[in-house]
Amino acid sequence: MITFPPIVFEDNELLVLDKPSGIVVNPSETTKEETVYSLVLSYLHKEPPGIGERAGIVHRLDKDTSGLLIIAKTEISFNSLQEQFKNRSIEKEYIALVHGNLFPEEGKISAPISRNPFNRKRFGVFPGGRIAETRYKVVDHFTAFSNSFSLLIVRLLTGRTHQIRVHLKYIGNPVVSDPLYGGRKMFQADLKFCQRLFLHASKISFLHPTTGERVRLSSQLPDDLKKILNELT
Repeated sequence: MITFPPIVFEDNELLVLDKPSGIVVNPSETTKEETVYSLVLSYLHKEPPGIGERAGIVHRLDKDTSGLLIIAKTEISFNSLQEQFKNRSIEKEYIALVHGNLFPEEGKISAPISRNPFNRKRFGVFPGGRIAETRYKVVDHFTAFSNSFSLLIVRLLTGRTHQIRVHLKYIGNPVVSDPLYGGRKMFQADLKFCQRLFLHASKISFLHPTTGERVRLSSQLPDDLKKILNELT
């Protein structure tokens, strides 16, 4: 039984959760376990009117990514937040541990992303894909297990599926313990010290749908990821 994720913010219009790693956000035909969707419906006791089949879930996080997730409680909030995502006024920041030493230590990755035609579970950089932009900044370096690692702050300028993971793989610095984009050999080696994807949605900023005031929320790095950094130091 999955417990309800910690609540970071809640009022009559919306709910912001701190999603743990390992929980799927939206149900699918192949999803058998509980999802954020089912937990939210249970938490709200009934499906709130006006937010449709998505239970007010405005955006998503990958199953293995932890961090901040916005849930709209009303149609007004759902539409407002969707529009903010569309016009890119919502600011999102992630913490990621990646392989290698990035240079330059601060930069932008601009490369089109689309579903991989050879593997429908993956995405990649392909000509004709959707425009995608990611900013990163190196905040620390580590050397361990005969390898180098970089700790990054990553900001999304667009919100494509697997964007951070695809873009960092594209420049040769895949996220630690990424089963899809790290490569089988690297992933197996990563699992010896990091048992899950090292990617955390740490900050989010948006305009409140009814007050118009900017809401800024943050989530600390989970204890399991803190422990890994301590072991690398």
